[in-house]
Formats: sequence, structure tokens, C-alpha cells
Amino acid sequence: MSSDFRAFPADPATAARLGRLGLDYRVLSPDDHEALTAWSQAEHRGFHHPRPTPETLEREGALLQDRRVQGVYDPGLGDAIPVATVASWPTGLSVPGGRSVDGWAVAAVTVAPTHRRRGIARAMMQAELANAVTAGAAVAVLTATEATLYGRYGYAPAARAATLEIDRRRVEWAGAEAPGRVRFVTDAAGFRRTAGQIVRRQVARTPGEIDRWPALVDRVLGLEDPAGEPARATRVARYDDERGQAHGFVSYRIARDGMGAGVLEFDFLAAASDEAEAALWRFLLEQDFVSTVRARLRSIDEPLRWLLADQRAITTTIGDHLWLRILDPVAALEARRYEGPGSLVLELDDPLGHAAGRYALEVSARGVAEVQRLDGGADASSTTRAATAPTRRSKPAHGLRLGVDALAAMYLGDARASLLARAGRVEETGPGSLAVADRLFATNRAPRLSIWF
Repeated sequence: MSSDFRAFPADPATAARLGRLGLDYRVLSPDDHEALTAWSQAEHRGFHHPRPTPETLEREGALLQDRRVQGVYDPGLGDAIPVATVASWPTGLSVPGGRSVDGWAVAAVTVAPTHRRRGIARAMMQAELANAVTAGAAVAVLTATEATLYGRYGYAPAARAATLEIDRRRVEWAGAEAPGRVRFVTDAAGFRRTAGQIVRRQVARTPGEIDRWPALVDRVLGLEDPAGEPARATRVARYDDERGQAHGFVSYRIARDGMGAGVLEFDFLAAASDEAEAALWRFLLEQDFVSTVRARLRSIDEPLRWLLADQRAITTTIGDHLWLRILDPVAALEARRYEGPGSLVLELDDPLGHAAGRYALEVSARGVAEVQRLDGGADASSTTRAATAPTRRSKPAHGLRLGVDALAAMYLGDARASLLARAGRVEETGPGSLAVADRLFATNRAPRLSIWF
């Protein structure tokens, strides 16, 4: 991917479109401290957060150094604070098979309520797709606060998240005894490097995870603002195997109302092995003076229910979380591994034009894919190589006709082609094609993203 993603100019079509509305679309310089401070204030306002403190603005300014920061300004207001914000950056996205694909992360999308319904959000989102293509990304990814905004740009939910509530009084452990041990982390700063290594291992083994940035690990360890209330309320525990090597950790807090039993909550448990994950779950569930354990951003295929004697102790709520947009079908489809062998012709519809076309997917017995673009279009970055590559089958018998959003929903294994067909989102172009697609795109680990961004 392009290494100078912050330097290429603002998308000219977006700048012109917003200019006709009397608005100014800008890419902020990483060195413009004053502009970045005003931008952060606008982002906090857009998400209804409290006004940021000087310390918060300083931390966010450091984070924004590694992102492409854009704002929309209304010159008529005479105000340095933008009326709309967006930030983006290149990231790896973990895909099935323990591999990664080049992605473009989009975050901090806000529009001031004083400037709604002018097409600002649409202009910014279309500009981000153009930015992603310029940077060489195969996919774009985001997490959404609202579920109906991003489908119009070709995104679809690609990894759902579960919130689990466990009645601590009904917990009886039915899993195996872990050979290692769980202990508290008393020196978070000293654990920082090991924590980062564990997080990278978890990301690599879980489809749907994206690359982490250092400030995120600092936050979950309580290092971002050690004297602040959230950090002081946080406890960190680690799991070491029988050789004393750390394979997982969890950051949690316990809230109490008066003298009653507390509620243990966590949204960050990083495990590089199933053993570590189970051991940390047991540690959390066997805490005394706790009535409920609440876990957020967990897998929809959580193994916890098979670790407890009473599965009814668990209440599960599932919602969308990671949204994915395919931009380069050749690069995206070749990046992941499949439950092969098999072949499909995918006829993709993309109203915005980035991925539209016919693509032949051929998967070997080892699950490795080769993809050809069949219609000779010029939009995909891998078109030249794909169009001249030899074909193993001149006319594959199996094929699907689908939108780019449906392919995104299938890509990590979250939605089956046959399920999408029942909803009218996918159409067979040859008998038996849905069964082939279901088998090829299946995964043995449900996709999951364990953070917000």
C-alpha cells in the first residue's frame, strides 16, 4: 500500500461537490496542532462526548499523527472548528487462513446537527473509498454507531459481536483444568511489551481483527491516564502457561451499588491460545462478591457455553460490529484461504463502480485461490495480471450473481451464500452454486472484531 497516505491531496470531486455548497473540505497537516485540536473538539461534540480536557487533546493529537485527518469547514461561521470530521489510515485485516489483507480503516465520521441533510456525509464517505483505492487497499472497514448509514456505500456487516451476561450464582465450571496459572499484573508498564505481543498473536489467529495501535494497548492496561478514575478502577490479570510464558490477559472492572454484590465488566480479553482464553474466563467467573459478569465484543461462536455445566446461566445479545467494503475483488479473494477445492464465477454489481465485474474464483485442494477478472475492466488494481493469467477451466459450471455488499458479508465467513439467497441478496447462475459457495467460504473460527475504532 501507499506509504504517503497522509500526503496525497483531498479528493477533487469531493472538494468540488462541497465547494458548491459553500463548504471547504481539507486534509489537515500532522504538524498543525491548532487545527488538530479544533478537529478533536468537533469529533467529541459529534459523538456527544464531554468536552475534552487538555490532556485528552494532547493524547489524541499524538494518535492523529499516524492518521489521515479531514474536516469540512463552513467559512460563513468564522469558526476554526469543522462542521464534519473523518479520519482514516491503512491497516491489515485478518482473514481466514491466518493471513492478512490490505485494508483502509475509516473512523470518526461526524456531521454537526446544524449541517445535516446537505450531502456532507455522502461526500466524505465516497471520498474515503477514493482514498482507499489511491492507497492500494483491497477493502475498507469501519465500525458503525448506526446500522443504516453505510450500506448505501457498499459496506455490509461482516463480523458480528456478542454481549454476554452470566449469572454468577449459576456458574459451575465444566471445562478442563488449565495447566498454567492466572495472576494479577502489578506492573502494567513492565507488562506493556508482552501485552502487545499477545495482542498481535490474537489478531493473527482471528478473522475480522485489525492491526492495533500502541495507544490502544496503553489504554486497556490503564497506562493512558494512570491517575484517572477509569484506570484506577481497572484490574489486569494474565495467564501464564506451565513454563511461565504469558499467553493471554484481561482488563476488567467491578462496579458495586452500595453494599451489594458487584457487576464485573470487561470488553478486552486477549488470548493467543484457547487454553489461555478458557483459563481467563474461569478466573472472571469465579470471583467472589460478584452477581453478574458482563462481557462485550465477544465472538458470536463463543465456546463459553461448553465450559459451564448450566448453559442457561448465559444471556447473549448479538449485533453488527465490523462493516466491510470490497474494493479490489481480485486482491481480496486471493488473500484468504478456503475450504477447497472448487470454482465459482462471481458476477458483482457495484453501483459506485469500484468492484463491478465478472470474476472467476478457482480454489486448489490446499485452499489457495487464483482469481481472474473476466470482463477486462480497468477498475481493479490486479486486472492486468488477472486478465492475462491462464484459466484452468474455460467455463466454470458454478456461479453467483450478487451485490458487492453481499460478497462483503460472505467474505470472512459470517454469512452463508445460501442464507443471503433466501433473503434475495444472492442468485445462483448454475445449479449447485450455493452449496459450493457455502463450502468454500466456510470458516472454522467465526469472524470477530474485539475493539471499536
